[in-house]
Amino acid sequence: MDIQSLLLVEENSALVAAISNGCLICNSALDRQVDGLFDTRFGIDGDYQVSRCDNCGLEQIQPLPTEDHLKYLYETYYNFGGEEGTFYIALREWFFLSPLYRLWVFLDGDLSFHGYKGRGRLLDVGCNEGRGLKLYRRSGFEAEGLELNEKAASEARKAGFTVHTGMLDDFQPREAYDVLVLSNVLEHSLDPKSMLLSARRVLKPGGEIWISCPNNQSWLRKVFGRYWINWHVPFHIVHFSPSVLSRLLSDTGFEEVKLRQITPAAWVGSSFLSWIFSRPGRPTKELRNPFLVCTLLFFVRGVLFPALIAGNWLDKGDCIAVSARASAIKV
Repeated sequence: MDIQSLLLVEENSALVAAISNGCLICNSALDRQVDGLFDTRFGIDGDYQVSRCDNCGLEQIQPLPTEDHLKYLYETYYNFGGEEGTFYIALREWFFLSPLYRLWVFLDGDLSFHGYKGRGRLLDVGCNEGRGLKLYRRSGFEAEGLELNEKAASEARKAGFTVHTGMLDDFQPREAYDVLVLSNVLEHSLDPKSMLLSARRVLKPGGEIWISCPNNQSWLRKVFGRYWINWHVPFHIVHFSPSVLSRLLSDTGFEEVKLRQITPAAWVGSSFLSWIFSRPGRPTKELRNPFLVCTLLFFVRGVLFPALIAGNWLDKGDCIAVSARASAIKV
């Protein structure tokens, strides 16, 4: 790492240390719920806690990272900023584009909406290197992406996709979209209400938003404690319950809100691996071990499926999947 990068890290580390004084949605007081959290994936240094808003019920991490520090972390650790050319990545790419993936989505749950078919202009926010764009195009959509990581965006463009770079709040499309996808994206936002208002702005009246995010009411959160894979500090900024997310969508100009519960085997398996192998300050390489991951996927889906189904029925699934329509009246 060069001197400029080191200075950036030091500067942002100081800024990250500031504790938020209020809820990111309503600025109300926060009550600490969980502490002693650490990065169980990449081994990034830092000690975090999660607090809940007394008023609206939103949960958020403390201390909050700055936008600049988050950008640095994404470019360093996510996708084309971190892992390239490994056997795990090659196997994952093959699987996602194979017929086996369609079958797996049917059995395991479609948290990325890759099985949805339709027409019209679709914007995938946080499209990374464009893997999802390929699947949306196969499903009939005119798929475009919005990505913060320029390196990942350039990879998607090589595959022939239009990919815009920047934040959704600043994005000004030439034409409104029929569908906007926030697949495991909204929980990464430092201002989720603003993100949803921006999503409403770039959608046509009656256009659909598809959202998936971890469920803070998940029974697996209690089972795995601080090793629950969806704490994902410092990247997961906010944590939603179904009721909090539904209310926030209504407040930001969406209607016909439909929620369902999914518990992906990959998430359960990752929580197991985190529980067994994760240690503060150390990357959990076992999360990228194809043999371990595949073994746990089939174990979870084949053996634990009654517990997963029961959790979904009781609204305690690991993932909330939501669809809603943009109202004709803008907020």
